[in-house]
Amino acid sequence: MGRDNLFAALLFIISLVVFFTWGYGYIDGHHLLLFILASIFGLFMAFNIGGNDVANAFGTSVGAKTLTIKQALIIAAVFELSGAVFAGAEVTNTIRSGIVTLPNSGNVNPMIFAAVMLSALMSSGIWLFIATKKGLPVSTTHAIVGGIVGSSLIMGYIYYNDGNTLDMVKWSSIGSIALSWVVSPVMGGVIAYMVFGYIKTKIITPSTELQSQIKAIKAQKRSFKESYIKELSNKSEAEQIQELRNIAISDDEDVVSSSPFREKIKEFKKQEKLIDAMKYMRIHIPILAATAAMIISSTLLFKGLKHMNLKFSTIETIWILFVIGTAAYLVSFSIVNMMKKDNPQKGINRIFGWFQIFTASSFAFSHGANDIANAIGPFAAILDVLKNNAINSTAVIPAIAMVTFGVALVVGLWFLGKEVITTVGTKLTEILPTTGFSAELSASIVILIATKMGLPISSTHVLIGAVLGIGLYNRNANWGMLKPIGLAWVITLPVSMIGSAVAFLIIVNILGL
Repeated sequence: MGRDNLFAALLFIISLVVFFTWGYGYIDGHHLLLFILASIFGLFMAFNIGGNDVANAFGTSVGAKTLTIKQALIIAAVFELSGAVFAGAEVTNTIRSGIVTLPNSGNVNPMIFAAVMLSALMSSGIWLFIATKKGLPVSTTHAIVGGIVGSSLIMGYIYYNDGNTLDMVKWSSIGSIALSWVVSPVMGGVIAYMVFGYIKTKIITPSTELQSQIKAIKAQKRSFKESYIKELSNKSEAEQIQELRNIAISDDEDVVSSSPFREKIKEFKKQEKLIDAMKYMRIHIPILAATAAMIISSTLLFKGLKHMNLKFSTIETIWILFVIGTAAYLVSFSIVNMMKKDNPQKGINRIFGWFQIFTASSFAFSHGANDIANAIGPFAAILDVLKNNAINSTAVIPAIAMVTFGVALVVGLWFLGKEVITTVGTKLTEILPTTGFSAELSASIVILIATKMGLPISSTHVLIGAVLGIGLYNRNANWGMLKPIGLAWVITLPVSMIGSAVAFLIIVNILGL
């Protein structure tokens, strides 16, 4: 085992020791077995969320070679853990996303309800592990929702069957999830197509043309020098020495020379200076940077930090976004002006590489703040039952649980994330800093719109759609990969449902419920 892997494993082991030591004193001894099982499968779910969902955020950065896999894992770990610990929910709904309504919570055995949540964690965690090992990016939210639906239905049928078991499930919500299989990637693809189209037509293509003109002038100058030197062979030694001296000093602006050679070189230099190779970068990159900064900040304010109850007024929010956008504009404008003037292509890749790291980090922070709930929400519901022997509408999440689950997510990313990162970064289409940034920004735009409109979309599906949208624009999308990925999306819900129903039957028999 490498030193880095050993460190990650050691961190996880220490976290587990501290967590289970805390749990031993927090939970009554009669419920210790169920607490251990809930902790194992809850942490296993968080581990797999890290390996699958988190890898999406940095897959394009690795594919574009902006970051190495190790760098991506470290940065993602920092922002995911920060989002989970500092901006994660302190209180969670015990029934995720309003998918299931219990027959009558007053008549439901709390321990059976705990078995429902345990089954959901077990089933969804196992499915996510299988998908992740195969490098298939799927929705962790859909997995846990399917798990809760499956175990809830079998619970209702066995214990509370009054002919209305199916009515427990809000099928309209399930229909919305099914609709998102199409809506999420299409929205991501359409917006990514437009974003990259703007970057391609307004920045990349015209800047490349200007760079080509500069290269052509330099080639002419080089060719002129070579031909001039060849002509010297027909001149006297004294004339050759003088002309070679003129060539040697031709780049020295302080030397006065009126030779034909010197005048021609001056003409070439004048032609080069007339071409402003950074013109299109100077115009469009600051605008793009300001827009991206405001969109990313909006996503953080409305999604990533929503649990912190910042309560900014509309005017305050607009002002914050304006200040952030202005700062991004000025900084990016200054950076463009400091770049080497005759190689805009290199400058474009460099600046969009920086942008890409920023968008991916923000994406990871928002994910850590929100989707960690897919693992800790059901666990918190079980913990609440074990502590209070009652089913409450909400459950408080102990800080140590949030930190431990955050660590599990990061460790899962470290040990499992490489497969999904490879799929997103290299197998769907060719990823460059410009295309990677376009995909990440587009995903953030769609997530922001969906958050404000209350649309049930998957960030995983959106990002995959965005990458394929760029591949469509460049005509190099690997549509063959869409079949296994699309199939994995569709079967995530039913597989989790069936697995959870089976797990529920096993658990209630083991526990004698």
